Amino acid sequence: MSVGQQTAAPGTRGRTALAVIVNPYAGGGRAGRELDNVRNALQRLGLPHRIEHTRSLDHARELAAAAVMAGEQAVAFGGDGLIAAVAEAVSRADGILGILPGGRGNDLARALDIPLDPAEACSVLAHGTVSRLDLGHVGSRTFIGIASCGFDSVANRIANQTTLIRGNLVYAYGALRALAGWRPATFNVRIDDGESREVTGFTVAVANSKYYGGGMMVAPTADLQDGLLDVVIIKDMRKLRFLRLLPSVFRGAHIRAPEVETIRARTVEISASRPFEMFADGDPIAELPATVRVLSGAVRAILPAAAP
Repeated sequence: MSVGQQTAAPGTRGRTALAVIVNPYAGGGRAGRELDNVRNALQRLGLPHRIEHTRSLDHARELAAAAVMAGEQAVAFGGDGLIAAVAEAVSRADGILGILPGGRGNDLARALDIPLDPAEACSVLAHGTVSRLDLGHVGSRTFIGIASCGFDSVANRIANQTTLIRGNLVYAYGALRALAGWRPATFNVRIDDGESREVTGFTVAVANSKYYGGGMMVAPTADLQDGLLDVVIIKDMRKLRFLRLLPSVFRGAHIRAPEVETIRARTVEISASRPFEMFADGDPIAELPATVRVLSGAVRAILPAAAP
């Protein structure tokens, strides 16, 4: 991550009150189970706070906007979808975002070196620095991690619907289930108003951050502060080849494969030969065709003081 504009930690600014916006059912109930530990950690750190339970992502946006208007810092405690929703509201209100991982994947926290244990992550709220992060934009919505479509659309839908598997393994389960019935699609991808390219394959992922799917490093060079998006295109290959390549995604080594192409861009237009829903941060965000843009430095967030 490149160096962004930073200010002092919230703990050195007179202990601004925190509005902790929690989805207690995130991560199969993980956030709810960890809530008492988070409360205790915030009390030990001397951080004034209140807890708000969300009913939906739209409700989370409303709570975050109200918190900023009240002079509080909005802290998202849940999965990446909740964090993205709170980030959207905070960016519009020019507030400050805090992050406590409580979902299944916790990919944003992983990319930002925020501890994956939510009680440990409270120390970042007390001692971290405030820095600007980019957001992605699709239609009227924003995202903070990765927006993708094609094979990923099917895998995400399966992962979100299953109740059989908990934790980040649900994304690998979704991928394996999706692979069984997958047939290649043709995508038309236009980069920064330039020449369009037609590609037949699996996935087009537009990455603001490195990770998705519970630690899959699909875009190892993506940077949340560089004002650019990494477009990762996974082209057609035999299913057995795809299956063998899948484990390498957790190391980011898949980008060396000839079937994988990475392009950097500020704007990406994507259409496909059949209907697909685009998913971002684990939730549906748009239908294809879609235009994805980067909003450089759109949200201020509390990050670890030692973050690179």
